[in-house]
Amino acid sequence: MMKIWALLGILALVVAPVQARVMVAVETTQGDFVLQLNEDKAPKTVSNFLRYVDDGSYVGTQFHRVIPRFVVQGGGFDQDLNRRPTYEPVDNESRNGLHNRRATIAMARTQDPDSATRQFYINVSDNGFLDATPNKLGYTVFGRVVEGFNTILTITQQPTVTIPSKRMQDVPQQPIIITAINRVSTP
Repeated sequence: MMKIWALLGILALVVAPVQARVMVAVETTQGDFVLQLNEDKAPKTVSNFLRYVDDGSYVGTQFHRVIPRFVVQGGGFDQDLNRRPTYEPVDNESRNGLHNRRATIAMARTQDPDSATRQFYINVSDNGFLDATPNKLGYTVFGRVVEGFNTILTITQQPTVTIPSKRMQDVPQQPIIITAINRVSTP
């Protein structure tokens, strides 16, 4: 009887569908990179991010906050630093077991944990202090850069400025623009 259960267990593993990871290719004026998103751990956040990918509204946005050894942030402002329209905020999923480690992507937000809309950042270093703790929500990690992390490092080497009229710091002197962003088929 035990052999039959073992055989059925193996058969279930063979027949069970394998969920492909969602991949997104990003082309920028500084180079390209590929993201692998984690729908299992951050379904609402991935769905939110893909809404902006699919409607094409990330194209033409810039990486407006670049801090070496910390983060590269983008998705919310056009080339002239005008805010882009947003959908409703997404619920915070920072207690999903994913951590703000080097090469991960997470949602930017205000002090309100449930305020993330379209801005995202890529961790250049391990930033565990951005993770959730038992006493506070953190910043939701929802994937990682799986190809082209050297592009992110290149972005961090660009000179930045402060723009007092926009109340923004760490803005690349030459705008770094997302020129294309699309889902990529996985085998």
